[in-house]
Amino acid sequence: MELIELKIQGISYSDNTSGAFALILQEIIGNRKLPIVIGGFEAQAIAVGLEKKNKTSRPLTHELFKKFADKFGIKINYVIINKLSDGVFFSNIVCEDNDKVIKIDSRTSDAIALSLRFNAPIFVKKNILDEAGFEDDPKYSEDSSHSDNIFFDSIKAKKKSIKLKDIKKIPTNDIKKMLENSIKNEDYEMAAKLRDELNFRKSIK
Repeated sequence: MELIELKIQGISYSDNTSGAFALILQEIIGNRKLPIVIGGFEAQAIAVGLEKKNKTSRPLTHELFKKFADKFGIKINYVIINKLSDGVFFSNIVCEDNDKVIKIDSRTSDAIALSLRFNAPIFVKKNILDEAGFEDDPKYSEDSSHSDNIFFDSIKAKKKSIKLKDIKKIPTNDIKKMLENSIKNEDYEMAAKLRDELNFRKSIK
């Protein structure tokens, strides 16, 4: 099983899906990015983990889990995005308890939120990144040193949305250009939809 390590590139607000956000993961070595659609509460949990300087008045669920785990000597070694089914990502949290390694099934958003609290690396199976990731031009990549502020900046941004039925009417060459522009403008959810449409057209040739 070949694994690829990822880092959190940022979180973008989605106008295409009400109340949803796109969590953007990027491979440590390379330019491919993996967009994962998450809800508002999940985005908040990850954003709080990124903004380590901003502490909540009372511990949130993931902070509570961290305190609980610390008290009982449990640590998270790493998390793995190990399955993609019908557009849904599945993950495992790999824990260690008294030298015993345990894998726990988890929602990907929870696994990533906990990885931030435990400073644990994030991995994805290569075949999943090959299927759902897309190549990014390095000159458009965000400086990772600014990643903590991306969520709070992006949530204010509004982007024009294109309905899926409209995408099917667009010529393939135009979709490829739109895909490049979407990546350039960091509209990763739209980029994912355009990529899926291109893959669909390839599959029916």
